[in-house]
Amino acid sequence: MVEPVETGFVAIDLGATSGRVMLGVVDGRRAELVECGRFPNGPVTDERGELRWDVRALWSGILDGLRSAGDVARERGVAIRGIGVDSWAVDYGLLDTAGELVADPYCYRDPRTDGVADEVYRQIPFADHYAVNGLQHLPFTTEFQLVAGVFGSAGEWGKAEHLLLVPDLITFWLTGRRVAEVTNASTTGLLDARSRTWSAELLDRLAASHPGLVGLQARLPELVEPGAAVGHLLPEVREATGLGEVPVLAVASHDTASAVAAAPLGHSAAYISSGTWSLVGLELPAPVLTEASRAANFTNELGLDGTVRYLRNVMGLWVLDECVRAWAAEDGAPVDLTALLAEAATEPGGRCLIDVDGDEFLAPGDMPRRVGEAVSRLGVDVPGTRSALARVILDSLAAASARAISEASSLAGVVVDAVHVVGGGSQNELLCRLTAEAAGLPVVAGPVEATALGNVLVQARAVGVVSGGLTALRDVVRASVTLRRYAPEP
Repeated sequence: MVEPVETGFVAIDLGATSGRVMLGVVDGRRAELVECGRFPNGPVTDERGELRWDVRALWSGILDGLRSAGDVARERGVAIRGIGVDSWAVDYGLLDTAGELVADPYCYRDPRTDGVADEVYRQIPFADHYAVNGLQHLPFTTEFQLVAGVFGSAGEWGKAEHLLLVPDLITFWLTGRRVAEVTNASTTGLLDARSRTWSAELLDRLAASHPGLVGLQARLPELVEPGAAVGHLLPEVREATGLGEVPVLAVASHDTASAVAAAPLGHSAAYISSGTWSLVGLELPAPVLTEASRAANFTNELGLDGTVRYLRNVMGLWVLDECVRAWAAEDGAPVDLTALLAEAATEPGGRCLIDVDGDEFLAPGDMPRRVGEAVSRLGVDVPGTRSALARVILDSLAAASARAISEASSLAGVVVDAVHVVGGGSQNELLCRLTAEAAGLPVVAGPVEATALGNVLVQARAVGVVSGGLTALRDVVRASVTLRRYAPEP
C-alpha cells in the first residue's frame, strides 16, 4: 500500500446502455481518469411486458466498481475525497414509507406514455408549460410518466411516499439522504426554469386536472445545486466496498449537464453531447422562453453555475447502435464497427436524408427494417448493404445536428463559430467529419469521457482542489485531453 499523496474523486456514471465507475485523479491543473468498473445496462421487459430498469443490477455493478476504485486508489496512493453520481434523465424510482423501492423504475421508452402528453395539454396547454419550465415536447417527460402511472403501474403510485430520479436514488442508497439535484430535476417538467425551484403553479394545476396526483409536491425532495455536500457513505456501503467515510457530493447529475461542463467551449461555440442521444445546443446565461423557441421545440435545461443548456434532443447513435445489434443477432457474432464505419466512409453521400427524430425509431427492435422503410417512403431505393444503410443514418444524424445548431443560433441570437462534440460519438470520425460539412463549421471532438470528467471536476471544485468558474474547469479539461479538429470542406 502506498501512502496517499494524490487526490481522487469517484464518478458513478450511468448511461442507458452501460454504467461505469471512474476514479479521477486531480492535481488542480490536470485530471486523469481511470476506469474501475463497467457493467451493461438496458431496459428489461417484466412479466407484464413493460420496459423497466434493473436498478438492483446497476447497484451491484456500482458496489463492485467502488470496491475496485478503492483498491486502485490504495495501490496508487490516492486519497478519495468524494463520490458523485450522474445518469440519464426523466426516469424515477418510487419509495414507500420505509424507504424501500416500490418497483423497478420504468424506462422512458415504455409505450405507457403514448397519447398522455396530448391529454395533459388539453388541461394545461403546451404554451403554459413552456412559459414556466421551458421544456421541449417529449412524450416521455417525467410529468407525463407520472400521469400514466396514476392510471396503471398496478397501484404503485398509491404505495409511494417519495419520488427520486435515478441518480438521486443511487445517492440515497449511498447516503440515506433524499435530495433532487437541479440539472436533472429540470428535465421533469415540474421545475421553474427561471427560479431553479419546483413550480408550485404547474404542480397545483397538474393536481387539479389529475386528482390522483394530489400530494405530488410532498413526494418531491429538497433541491440542491451541483457541488452541494449530500452526506457520507452509509456504514453498510463502507463495509461492502472497503471505503471509508467518504463524502458524497451532488454533481451535475444529468449526464448531459456533466458532459457540457467538461466541453471546452469557447464563447460562441455550440455543443453536441453525442451518444445514445445527441443533445445539440448552446450554453446560455438565461432561458429562452419565446413563442418562436417553443414552436421550434427547443428546451431549456439547467446547467452548472446558473447556466442554461438550450438544446434540442436529436435521436443520436441509438439508431445505428440498434442496427448493429440486429445485425449481430443475425450473424450470431459481433459486428466489426470500425470496419463498418470505414466502409460507410467510402459510400457516396447524399443518397437521402431520413428524419432520425421520427417516433418510429424510439423503441428498440428491428431497426434496419424501420430505417429501410423510412428510405423507401422518400421514393429512394433501399440501400442494399449494411455500410450504405449506415451512411444514410450518419448523413441524416449530421444534417439533423446542423439544423438544430442553425436554429439555436437564430433563436438565441448567438453567432456560432465552432461545434464541440463530446462523449462517445466524438470517436466516430466519419460522423464528426459529416457534421462539420453539414454545419459549415469546424468541429472539435473530445473529451470522450466528458460526463465522468465533468462529474469529477465539480467534486474537485467543491472541496477546493480546483478553484474558479466554468472557464477554470474547462482549462483543466484542455490540459488533460487531446482534442481532434475537423474543418468543413470548402
